[in-house]
Amino acid sequence: MATGTEPPATEPEQRGGGVRAGTRAAIDAPHLRTDRWWVAPACTAAGLLAFIVYSTWRAFANADYYAAPYVSPFYSPCLAENCATMRGGPNWEIFGSWWGISPAIIILIFPLGFRLTCYYYRKAYYRGFWASPPACAVAEPHKRYTGETRFPLILQNIHRYFFYAALLVAGILTYDTVLAFRDEHYAWGHMGLGTIVFLVNIVLIWAYTISCHSCRHIVGGKLKHFSRHPVRYRMWQWAGKLNARHMQLAWASLVSVAVADFYVYLVASGAFDDPRFF
Repeated sequence: MATGTEPPATEPEQRGGGVRAGTRAAIDAPHLRTDRWWVAPACTAAGLLAFIVYSTWRAFANADYYAAPYVSPFYSPCLAENCATMRGGPNWEIFGSWWGISPAIIILIFPLGFRLTCYYYRKAYYRGFWASPPACAVAEPHKRYTGETRFPLILQNIHRYFFYAALLVAGILTYDTVLAFRDEHYAWGHMGLGTIVFLVNIVLIWAYTISCHSCRHIVGGKLKHFSRHPVRYRMWQWAGKLNARHMQLAWASLVSVAVADFYVYLVASGAFDDPRFF
């Protein structure tokens, strides 16, 4: 029985891909949405582009990233000899004097790799930059779709390994936050505005990391009998609740890590004095 959407039999089969393929319904419009569907992907692209520009500038600046007791999360841990000396901080000179460029390039590979392969961020930049697809019920302009089966997108499958690295980085940033309870003379028992900035940042970093889909799967994704593993089941439930807010946590932690870095930059460059509460 005809549905009214098939092209007439006398017309030649349409060629091309996407919504213009001969096997698709004969609807002239590429989509039937009447709302401003393009706002969300445009805002996503603008936000991600702003972070890319800022983080690239700060990563290659190689300056103003340490003001006792604060160290920028972009430069921690510092793994090269050309790092600023951080008393009690994570100075691990694994890379010798041959490393001449900014030490931030070494460590940023891991948190950025974790976010780049994150399930939410994939959706965000696939839609925002590649229009694949640009929005729900809006067909992508590409003629072919291969998903993540070819290079380089097949590398998205290593997301879990970046998750392990992200756990290590979050642990180091937690250590940096503890060190933030010192003053500029490294005396303990003090709190400044930067300490609060670091506290907010590390809470959001951990919340985003634990809300990761890989974390939820590792905790309880393979369990067949939850009743036999009550602790892992409870952890799986907690991870699931955070996972429901994964998108919000992804953006909040992205902003917070940039704010923490910018705060250290202001203090280290002398543009701002860190207020001390006690």
